Amino acid sequence: MEQTLEICRWVYNETLAMRKNAWEQEQRHISYYESKRQIPLWKKERPELSTVYSQVLQNVTLRVDLAFKAFFRRLKSGEKPGYPRFKGKGRYDSFTYPQSGFKLDGDRLHLSKIGDVRVVLHRPVEGTIKTLTIRRSSTSKWYACFSVECDPSPVQQNDGEIGIDVGLESFATLSNGEKIENPRFFRTDEKALAKAQRKLSKAEKGTPERKKARKIVAHVHERIANRRLNFAHQTSRKVVNRFGTIVFEDLNITNMQKNHHLAKSIADVAWNMFITITESKAEDAGSRVILVNPRNTSQICSRCGMIVAKTLSDRVHSCPHCGLVMDRDQNAAINIMRLGLQSQG
Repeated sequence: MEQTLEICRWVYNETLAMRKNAWEQEQRHISYYESKRQIPLWKKERPELSTVYSQVLQNVTLRVDLAFKAFFRRLKSGEKPGYPRFKGKGRYDSFTYPQSGFKLDGDRLHLSKIGDVRVVLHRPVEGTIKTLTIRRSSTSKWYACFSVECDPSPVQQNDGEIGIDVGLESFATLSNGEKIENPRFFRTDEKALAKAQRKLSKAEKGTPERKKARKIVAHVHERIANRRLNFAHQTSRKVVNRFGTIVFEDLNITNMQKNHHLAKSIADVAWNMFITITESKAEDAGSRVILVNPRNTSQICSRCGMIVAKTLSDRVHSCPHCGLVMDRDQNAAINIMRLGLQSQG
């Protein structure tokens, strides 16, 4: 599998170089199909390419094509995207069987041109397997990721409606007044990560000590990411099981992270991950998630609709017009739910 990754990395870089040179030298665009037709020619020059399943190599050229499409799409939208980059040694971490070439039999996974690999299934595979991606993590763990086609599994429907205001002091505040505490996973492990990174910076390049130190840093990052993902899955499942309609703000996280005082805390809570996972679970359960414009949701009074200006340090909503006094985030969550229901008529 390590050898397969290195061969795929070579094909990726070669495809990228071919497309880059064609444009710079001839002002000519090379399509996905044209670059895919180069693979048989490369096999004649480099026989080791034949040790990798043909569809896996075709998928590598598709990844380059998708990278260019994403680059031009972001360019047209006015962003400043980075040009697709070449992959350095150890920087290519997955390969995909898009249609065939693999078979799951109990705890054995047969991979064409590789052989049988023992797997530990964390849950039964339900539905028809469509694609398989083999991924190597930064800590050298290997994962088999199956994409399957299956029917949705609706849960018992309820008519509950909820607005959710995500934040930093509390991870989320519900319009019914409930709060979900912010676990602050990165902040909890920040000292351990800083210690590991200091050891890495002191280790001499190219030595076994540096390799070991790099792996320790990767382990800390992996632990933080796993805890954050697990929290997002568990919290979103509880929300979807309770409510049939869930309303969030449609946040622009990139712009929010430009505030350097809050950027680290905003990255730690991973609101986008939570909202995306909730959308996925809601769709599977037959529920719905609505995203609304976040403008003034925290400034508007949820009772009378008047604007009550607040700074970030003001944690209580106190309306001078109607006398409503309540938690700032709950007031925002109520406004979010109202906007979501209005948008659905």
